Amino acid sequence: MTATLLLVAFLVFAVGATIDLLAGIGAPLSRMLPYLAAAVGSGCLAASGALAVTGAPGEIGIGNLLGFGATALRVDPLAGLFLTVSGAVGVAVSLAAAGWARPEHRVHGRGLGSAWSLTLVGIALVMTAGGAFVFLIGWEAVTFAFYLLAGHRRGPTQTARDSFLTLAVGKASGAALLLGFLLLTSTSGSVQIDSWASVPDNGARQAAYVLLILGFGAKVGLVPLQIWMPRGYAAAPGPSRALMAGVAVNVGFYGLWRCLAVLGAPPTWLVIVVLLGAGFTALLGIAHATVQHDLARVVAYSSVENGGLIVAGWAVAASGALAGVPRLEVLGLLTATLQLVAHAMAKSALFLAVSTIEEATGSTELNDLSGLGRLLPWHGAGFAAGALTLAGLPITVGFVSEWFLLESFMQLFRVDGLGLQLAMAISGAAVALTAGFAAVAFVRILGLSVLGSAPSVAPPRDPADEGGWLGRIGVALPAFGCMVVAGLAPYEVGFIANGLAPVVPPHLVAQAIKSPWVLQPVFADFSILSPSWLWITFPVGLIGLAGLVLVLSRGAALRVRRTPAWHSATGGVSGPDRYTAFGFANPTRHVLANLLLTRTELRELDPEDPSGTNLGYTADVIEVVDHFLYRPLLSPLGWIVRAAKSLQSGRLDAYLAYMLLALVALIAAAAALS
Repeated sequence: MTATLLLVAFLVFAVGATIDLLAGIGAPLSRMLPYLAAAVGSGCLAASGALAVTGAPGEIGIGNLLGFGATALRVDPLAGLFLTVSGAVGVAVSLAAAGWARPEHRVHGRGLGSAWSLTLVGIALVMTAGGAFVFLIGWEAVTFAFYLLAGHRRGPTQTARDSFLTLAVGKASGAALLLGFLLLTSTSGSVQIDSWASVPDNGARQAAYVLLILGFGAKVGLVPLQIWMPRGYAAAPGPSRALMAGVAVNVGFYGLWRCLAVLGAPPTWLVIVVLLGAGFTALLGIAHATVQHDLARVVAYSSVENGGLIVAGWAVAASGALAGVPRLEVLGLLTATLQLVAHAMAKSALFLAVSTIEEATGSTELNDLSGLGRLLPWHGAGFAAGALTLAGLPITVGFVSEWFLLESFMQLFRVDGLGLQLAMAISGAAVALTAGFAAVAFVRILGLSVLGSAPSVAPPRDPADEGGWLGRIGVALPAFGCMVVAGLAPYEVGFIANGLAPVVPPHLVAQAIKSPWVLQPVFADFSILSPSWLWITFPVGLIGLAGLVLVLSRGAALRVRRTPAWHSATGGVSGPDRYTAFGFANPTRHVLANLLLTRTELRELDPEDPSGTNLGYTADVIEVVDHFLYRPLLSPLGWIVRAAKSLQSGRLDAYLAYMLLALVALIAAAAALS
């Protein structure tokens, strides 16, 4: 049954892509059908994965179809876990996309639905690949689909640049994976991924591990390969951002999990680098998210932050494996998986809401948005649920995952070796600081945009249209999941325990469940948390507090009192004197000035004004990785490109000479090595 569902998913995706290419975008139904097919296919992937996790793995033999030896598509518990998460979120995102695509002005041409299906096919191939080349085919499919999604809105020059950057980083990640796979294949003598467990711990294995982490890290946004993520996500149209950020990004995390299952822990020095890099990635991502003025870029930069948090949990697991502390390995992997689930649901809800906000208001500029909760109630509520989740606040699943993450870093005393302990301490401090600024970032956009007193923009073309009932269902499902999964966290942990069986023993993961309603960080008597009880105590406490206020005030709390608004940052002030998103983020620009390289300028707007009070203030930040790493490389890269272009003379004799020189060089190299 598991294999059958997987086959049905591939077939449905193919049908959806065919409809998009042949039927075109002339009729509403033809625009919606590719995404409805994607929703059905995603549901099949989720069902197939759930069956594998619960004890019914499946396999589809594809023989020697690729010419590199017999291989198969395998749905084992680990692949099933990731298929369940990606498929379930994919259903919601695809339904929302179908509602979004119905109006004719939103889809600009054929190909978007096909790219959507190609993304999901690539995800399924990566997560079920038994051999290296099937994995790489799936990986390249996702990369190419990202390029198509990011570049669908043709016209703006910046969109073309952003889509090309997305493709370039994706191709670099594929090249790193190819080199790593070739090293492992040449040592093991097989292209089958499971056979690489026999590769001895030597220089080739360590070099391969470095290449694999670089390849997977590029997809999940690890510094310094995160530069594509804010640009690529912002360039993609509508719900495509949710597909990329909430569903497809999981292929990178799956690769890291599979590496730990097959190759074991990386070398100590590499674990230290990953710990520090993940902590810095999380902090840098949330710092930029806090000060951005564009809503889409805020959410995109938070993806960089969450990528850092998830990889930090994975690095804790690798530290436990290195130190010979199985419970720490279990805790780190459980933590990272919980954070992955929270990110998939919350990021999908946020980007779905952002796409509707952009369509309804024509803007994603934070200072132009207010009262979105009244203007777009369904998507405003979905945005609120996603924001609260990524801020790590009760009673959301993000609170559970971040609690586990902080608890995992508190176990650093269980690790031997000063280097690992220091790296865990520094990374843990960065994660804790990230959690604090995440609350600032999402309180800013939630309070000023969603919960504003009145809409500051023109109403949408149809106030009742939030993508129709499909759009409402699409955003409601992940938003609802952000809340409900927190209350059912013990069951979530039990499901994850079965899914992680190829990496760590399920009975150790299950020890995170202290009792049916109480969780602990695997280590007994360290600390406990009951997300289920929070779902009961929080509403009861809120109702009790409200009742107490009413009794003590003798009903006066319900009376409306109107007073003149004080000229300051209060909610009653409008116009240039109101509190803006820029003003709210200004303290962050100064607190993290050394990280963001904040530049400020105070200037006189009217030099002839004798009072000298007409002043203007501007503040800007710098993307340090782009500014200090990539921009200095542009000049030598341009020189190389110009030199390569000069070799393209168009003369046959010149090309024959190049071939002769290359042949002589190869013969000389072979002679030197023999």
